[in-house]
Amino acid sequence: MLKQSNIIIDVHLNNQNPDAVKEEIRAGLLSTPRTLPTKYFYDERGSELFEQICESPEYYPTRTEHELLKTVADDVVTRSGADELVELGSGAATKTRVVLDAMARAKQLRFYVPFDVSEGIVRRVAHELVEEYEGLQVHGVVGDFLAHLEHIPQGGKRLVMFLGGTIGNLGPEAVPAFLSSVFDEMDQGDFLLLGVQLITDADRLEAAYNDSAGLSAAFNKNMLHALQPVLGAAFDPEAFDHVARFNRSEHRIEMHLRSVREQVIPIPELELTLHLEEGEEILTEISTKYTGPHVEALLTQAGFSPIAWYTDPAHLHGLALAQKPSG
Repeated sequence: MLKQSNIIIDVHLNNQNPDAVKEEIRAGLLSTPRTLPTKYFYDERGSELFEQICESPEYYPTRTEHELLKTVADDVVTRSGADELVELGSGAATKTRVVLDAMARAKQLRFYVPFDVSEGIVRRVAHELVEEYEGLQVHGVVGDFLAHLEHIPQGGKRLVMFLGGTIGNLGPEAVPAFLSSVFDEMDQGDFLLLGVQLITDADRLEAAYNDSAGLSAAFNKNMLHALQPVLGAAFDPEAFDHVARFNRSEHRIEMHLRSVREQVIPIPELELTLHLEEGEEILTEISTKYTGPHVEALLTQAGFSPIAWYTDPAHLHGLALAQKPSG
């Protein structure tokens, strides 16, 4: 734990059972299709690359959500009455500042909890925000939001945010379980603001994940660098192509690493030798797109009461505000 005036940082990733981590990766590599856990995108380099992707011309989701937040943040803050903000997958907290500004305008800003898998990002954001917002207390949590939600510190009246369409990175079976776990960790009367990417034109979607500058490709391949210390494997990122395509039946983008040649890769930590054929793919990410009614149904199933639905004029992105009922 790092602690100084106005800042506390708790690190929980080091508490993971290494055998469980290895078994998760091993099971994915031996499954059909082969998969790798999305969380390994976000080492320090991966987080930097994702920030750059968000600024690329083709990647509309971040800009669209940012502009939408500007139009609705005051309403969200008024409806929630929250003086504490908890953000799951906080990243660089660029969009967060829109909500923090609205809370400050309403004189409701007291406490912020950035929760992210990247320790470097959490530390950086914590120091930036205590400088930007007078009197703000920051309690950062470094962890996996699928495994460490119970480590969110206790607090007062809260707005929990999960933005960026990150919910779409979870499999269809995992989404209800995740929303239920968030619900369980919230106090009665707390609010959730959930950001989702909406179903739109397939060409626009695929372009967003195949930017012309090659940032998405570098981000995808960087996972192989992030995994090397964990697995002791000598992956060659240049032996893979980046592939992203829209699966119409599942309403989702699927991102892959495609082997450019036949490969035999020893993975000592998994007691496994990975055999890949030329053209064989490893699924590294899904990004599901939603409709408003689907999101409302998921929230209701988890126990939330939907309060408001916001979307941009082009209906590319949605924000759902929901509450954990009292009583």
